Amino acid sequence: MLRYLTKRLMLLVGIVFVISVGSFYLIHLLPGNPATVILGFGATPEAKAILYKQLGLSKPIYLQYFVWLGNIMRGNLGISFISQTTVASVIRSALPIDAEIIVISQIMAFAAAIPTAMRSARKPDGILDRVLGATSFTLLSIPPYILIVVLVLFISLKLGVSATGPSAYVPFATDWITNLESLSLPAFTLATVSYVIYYRVLRSDLIATLQEEFITMARSKGISQRRIMWRHAFRPSSVALLGAASVNIGSLLAAGFVVQYLLQIPGLGYTLILAINESDFLVVQGIVLTVSVLVVAINFFFDFVINIVDPRISRE
Repeated sequence: MLRYLTKRLMLLVGIVFVISVGSFYLIHLLPGNPATVILGFGATPEAKAILYKQLGLSKPIYLQYFVWLGNIMRGNLGISFISQTTVASVIRSALPIDAEIIVISQIMAFAAAIPTAMRSARKPDGILDRVLGATSFTLLSIPPYILIVVLVLFISLKLGVSATGPSAYVPFATDWITNLESLSLPAFTLATVSYVIYYRVLRSDLIATLQEEFITMARSKGISQRRIMWRHAFRPSSVALLGAASVNIGSLLAAGFVVQYLLQIPGLGYTLILAINESDFLVVQGIVLTVSVLVVAINFFFDFVINIVDPRISRE
């Protein structure tokens, strides 16, 4: 297992390096000019040349990359052109919001998907299985940005729950109860997307697992169906569930960006879209790099957990 994880870690380092190159060159693909953003459209060519020299943009692009990479290794992501604050501080203030939304949404998704998948797998094509299957298909067809709009219209405007509307975000340190209320709609929206994936993956795997010989042996010993599900069927079936979660959580970061922007929650997504609109290149670059590294790290973490659940994977 250690050898397997070492190989995965080396692969992770290589992927992060490629991501750093892509994130750096991203700034050169964006429209606009850093000097124009900082100095304005009326800046003289001389002033722009001085600023380019101060920012190091007059050097060859490969030298700029290595200077930038050295700064990244020291935790220096640069200074925002607009707010004149460090990019690292911008990310530090926004990242906990994304983490909180994803953690809450995943707790909700797993809490709903695991028991419903188990009930469906007991009697495939039964009435409950068909109802849950139709419900999952319906939820799968609704994009997150449509679902969040419907929830806001119904819960915030129709029912008058003020803490769930746009611009209603309250920091956790200020009031944790209102904070949870303000994040309930985006968390529920992402949980709905995750629930459909987890339910369908776990249901299919459980149905296959319940046909195995060791399950038949357990039934012949008179073990209850509930005990068979939790002690014998769930663990081998959870490998596919964890694999789906590793991919899904990374995609939730992107889906959460749109939801955050619609509700004006100051997470990474909202900050990224504002930075793009304001041509704040270094903030865009820093957020893209951070999110990319987080996705890779999440996948590595789930690889580790999957190997604990099923050690045969590392031996293969």
